Amino acid sequence: MKLSAARFILVVLCLALASPFAAAQLQTGSAIWEQDIRKFEAADKANPPQPGAILFIGSSSIEHWKDVASDFPDKRVLNRGFGGSRIADSTYYAGRIVVPYKPRMIVFYAGDNDVNDGHTARQVFDDYVAFVARVRKDLPKTPVAFISIKPSPSRAALWPVMREANAKIRAFAAAHPHLVYIDVASRMLDASGQPREELFVADRLHMNRAGYDLWRGIIAPFLP
Repeated sequence: MKLSAARFILVVLCLALASPFAAAQLQTGSAIWEQDIRKFEAADKANPPQPGAILFIGSSSIEHWKDVASDFPDKRVLNRGFGGSRIADSTYYAGRIVVPYKPRMIVFYAGDNDVNDGHTARQVFDDYVAFVARVRKDLPKTPVAFISIKPSPSRAALWPVMREANAKIRAFAAAHPHLVYIDVASRMLDASGQPREELFVADRLHMNRAGYDLWRGIIAPFLP
């Protein structure tokens, strides 16, 4: 049974607030990105984006996707990734770099850095739920598409936690309206279940053009 928008917001807020860790993350740490957010606001003031774009937001995998607009030439795309960020950071700044754009869809990648910082799968999931709740407060029907946390060679030891977080997010998205889970992770593993080295640059964490080509093909069918 589908939930009404108001009831959905109540449910996700209760889930998010059930985790003291998730609530605390909204209040601490995120201020380090203030300069990045001000740069976005300055760019918006100089060249105001038209409402209704597809908003890509999240950590460095989004920030480094410099060709994201040209990769989807038939879509109007806006990139607001800021490298090194965690899920809670996008929640913290949603009122400034999500809500004002009135996006047609939000495509969100984060969680990678969260796990690297020692967060459990449950903590990552709770922060994802908190992000959804924040978006729903002002944009109750805007689709939120979560790109699964990617396996990378440099963080291969963390993959079990990332995989568990992905599974929790996938199940939640499947059970709630206007949420989408995009599985890029399974296509980034080789036959032995290890991250595919050929998709990454020398740091073995960030993707090369082949990695983004893979993402483009997987993500494109989900875009409105």
